[in-house]
Amino acid sequence: MPRPGSFLRRVLCGGGSVVLTLAMASVLPTVPSAAAASGVTLYASPSGAGSTCSASAPCSLTGAQSAVRTQLAANSAASVTVLLANGTYRLSSTWSFSAADSGVPGHPVVWQAAPGAHPVISGAAQITGWAQVGSSGVWSAPVPAGSNSRQLYVNGQESPVAMATPASLGFKGSWTGSSTGYSISADPAAVTWFGSLTASQVAGVEFDYPGGNGAWTESRCRVASFSATAKTLTMTQPCWTDVTARASFAQGSGGLPSMSTSHMPTLVEDAQTLLGSGQWFLDTPGSRLYYKPSSGQVVTNLDVELPRLESLVQGAGTLAAPFHDVSFSGLQFSYATWNSPSANAGFADVQSNLRMTGANNQGMCTFSTPAGSCPWGALTQPLANVAFTASKNITLIGNRFAELGGAGLSVMYGSSNTLIQGNEFTDIASTAILLGCTYDPLPTDPSEAAGIKQNCTPSAAAVSGDTIGTNEILTGTTVSDNVIHHIGTDYSSASGITLLFSRNTTITRNNLYNLPYTGITAGVVQGHVDQASTPQNSTNINASNTISDNVFHNYLSVRSDGGAIYVEGHQAQYVYQANGTTIDPVQTLAKGLQVTGNIAYNGQTTNFTYYDDAGSEWINWQGNVAFNAGGSSQGGCSPTGHFWITGNYFSAGTQSYPCAAPVDSNASGNTAISATPGPTTIPNAVLSAAGAGSGSFVPVLSVSPTIYYVSPTATATQVLIAGEGFNATTPVYIGTTQVSGVTHLSSGFMIVPIPAGTTAGQISVSPQSSAGSRINDTDSTISYSGFSYASNRGLGDYQDDIHYATANGSTASLAFTGTGIRAYGEQYTDEGNIGISIDGGTQNVVSTLSSDGVRHSNVAVYTSGTLAPGTHTIVVTKLSGQYSTLDGFAPLAPTRLNDADSTISYSGFSYASNRGLGDYQDDIHYATANGSTASLAFTGTGIQVYGEQYTDEGNIGISIDGGTQQVVSTLSSDGVRHSNVAVYTSGTLAPGTHTIVVTKLSGQYSTLDGFATPGD
Repeated sequence: MPRPGSFLRRVLCGGGSVVLTLAMASVLPTVPSAAAASGVTLYASPSGAGSTCSASAPCSLTGAQSAVRTQLAANSAASVTVLLANGTYRLSSTWSFSAADSGVPGHPVVWQAAPGAHPVISGAAQITGWAQVGSSGVWSAPVPAGSNSRQLYVNGQESPVAMATPASLGFKGSWTGSSTGYSISADPAAVTWFGSLTASQVAGVEFDYPGGNGAWTESRCRVASFSATAKTLTMTQPCWTDVTARASFAQGSGGLPSMSTSHMPTLVEDAQTLLGSGQWFLDTPGSRLYYKPSSGQVVTNLDVELPRLESLVQGAGTLAAPFHDVSFSGLQFSYATWNSPSANAGFADVQSNLRMTGANNQGMCTFSTPAGSCPWGALTQPLANVAFTASKNITLIGNRFAELGGAGLSVMYGSSNTLIQGNEFTDIASTAILLGCTYDPLPTDPSEAAGIKQNCTPSAAAVSGDTIGTNEILTGTTVSDNVIHHIGTDYSSASGITLLFSRNTTITRNNLYNLPYTGITAGVVQGHVDQASTPQNSTNINASNTISDNVFHNYLSVRSDGGAIYVEGHQAQYVYQANGTTIDPVQTLAKGLQVTGNIAYNGQTTNFTYYDDAGSEWINWQGNVAFNAGGSSQGGCSPTGHFWITGNYFSAGTQSYPCAAPVDSNASGNTAISATPGPTTIPNAVLSAAGAGSGSFVPVLSVSPTIYYVSPTATATQVLIAGEGFNATTPVYIGTTQVSGVTHLSSGFMIVPIPAGTTAGQISVSPQSSAGSRINDTDSTISYSGFSYASNRGLGDYQDDIHYATANGSTASLAFTGTGIRAYGEQYTDEGNIGISIDGGTQNVVSTLSSDGVRHSNVAVYTSGTLAPGTHTIVVTKLSGQYSTLDGFAPLAPTRLNDADSTISYSGFSYASNRGLGDYQDDIHYATANGSTASLAFTGTGIQVYGEQYTDEGNIGISIDGGTQQVVSTLSSDGVRHSNVAVYTSGTLAPGTHTIVVTKLSGQYSTLDGFATPGD
């Protein structure tokens, strides 16, 4: 289906949710056992107080931190462990660490989740006190004075701010641009809309420009003012100039394009009048939050988290007195924002979320006229919500970084020996991990010292006494066994991991998937004035860095012109032969970037999978794999050279250099493979060595099993399966039959024997049935009229194919058996309405126009109500829009589990039957003591909790997979008893097994009448 280009604020497809299973045995080995045995253990809880910090009288976080300092002051070599109890720790200010909080080598201070606990370090206020605003469907609630945030999280997921496309607002377009903004006089609807806003409301409106400054970018600028007389929009400065009038620079090996001043925004955002379903608006002066719930949401039952902090955790020492020897494990860092893009500088995107915030020649040094700021490439980088500077021997193991509005984690400014292992990074607005700083390519240059202190630390004043030299180089960072997915949710040019300037960095055995742009980038913009003809314009301290045994898939889902691994600039310090003038290639390559054993697949829009771009040099591409991953497996535009490409398994070509060619590019011993490799194509040893958990470390976080690739089945007796969350016991099914003889290679690969006639759609990690199984759009049971077929779009379609129609009246129909049905398709700006009828009944009109201007692939665009058991027929009809899409169906057969079922575990609940009050199967469980719990392990993509609503009930807490507890009221709003009702319905969960825990929080009684899973 020929629709190039898209952008995506949030991807919710394909599994990928992570269940936190804190196995203390997996965490504690990182702490010396002698220290654990002889040291001091302190305790903290969300409701803690005082200074005792005992198990029976825990402290608050700040109290525990004070107690740690007291222990260290008495004995600097003390082994101190702080155990954090379950719950949400709501910070009123940044949780800050300095040298005073440090342990000693071999005896680190340990901040760790208590056994079985899931502590959440939160920078948000939970919003309550909702009231409906008239009959508009919008609700509002008071927020703390001064609240300001670019994100809102509802039930643990980011919700889009109020937004709409210009077309949906009736704007004609035809705006003409200038150096100050737009003339919209030819667009009466736009004039009317902006004229209806107050001056302060106009100044809050933000325009989004995906691809505006190159296909790899997504810039954003705010409107400064509207003139009703002149019918003009003045844009904020310097954002507008930095986006539309970037300075040119000499000897460029890669351009930084300007956007046309007449370029229309793709989205209009952040005005209350734009509020659509599931969207929010924050009135900061009025201290009120507005939210329009999605269909089926009950606002008073939602956990609404409004971030208040930008810096959530900050560990900052000095070069002379670093913050050191501290470990964090089993914690979740969530609910922080990053407000700088709302300022006048906006988000003038350059590459990989680096942006201009000053003059239009920022970072161009002496290569522009007039000269810009130095050093070359000194762009502004995103704020990280968790950040460490001037730190040493810091360990982060088994933590979760989620629901964050900036970058997830950064390490820079002289930090050394940082271990980032076995963590999950997801639902993050910017990049997951940011290593290094744009201002320190050459810290030995005294002229750069002031800029380094100002831009690479949280406080230049705090490090004013530092003498900067080689001691400022980021050294010895290890990033291993992490799971990184669904990042760049707001800033789609984000890479999974961004590596700037460092030495002895090792990035290994990580899983990076469902990414909007590049997987790992090393050297952003740094090489844009270097190439084979001018190799020394921009130099840096990079040396001895390694990117190895990582798995990348389903990346570049939004932006383009990136790769699984993207490299720019110098990657080695030259080693010379005895004559002092001739470079020793063997020794220099040994100090270059080692890219080995990585596996990349399902990156169809990639131009170069392993991308050595502008000015890149001294790279060893060895033993890597790329299939179904773009036009070329290795290459780039205007690199400097000195590449060795050996022993790789590539489905596309190597040494593709369409711009200026590099010097000294060497390819040998590579194996050409199919874009759809089978189980014998790639050596098992290569597949077994890549991805989280493939080494000696056992990750604390486990991912729900999900399949992303199945090799061709037509004539095969076995297939290669690729995905996430596989382990030695992961079952594989063909239909409802479990397969024996499965070879489990790693967390990402299995080899599965299949009988003749098996199709890829029949292979799954959970048993399929006639009701509840997904039916792909290619299934022969679906009848089409007027629809066409498209495959390999690389946009997240189920099984990477879809049916689409352009003519109104085109239909797709299916006869199915079940008590419900879901229709899957795509929501985007070029779609419109579809009609749904079941069993010849009244046609329901459903909009598939994206409410946020973002492409949403493989989503349920329609879910029926409950149908009578039996066979039914659904007909989907295209009614309007340029396209209608169909990505298949899922018949539903909800499975009701009575409260008396033996699979439910109770603590503090009692049983009652024959009440005659309408209970399901006339029985119920009830509790009177707060803290009583009921738990259930279930398999499915959702769950409903059934109980009773009445005047003697109160709140219950719901947590799934150890996640944040959601508070749900079961108090009857009309004073009437409602029995056997769904008091809670989860959002969509990843396919797989989950655990729900229901806890009585308040009221005289809490009741449980069982559960229901959707059966899909």
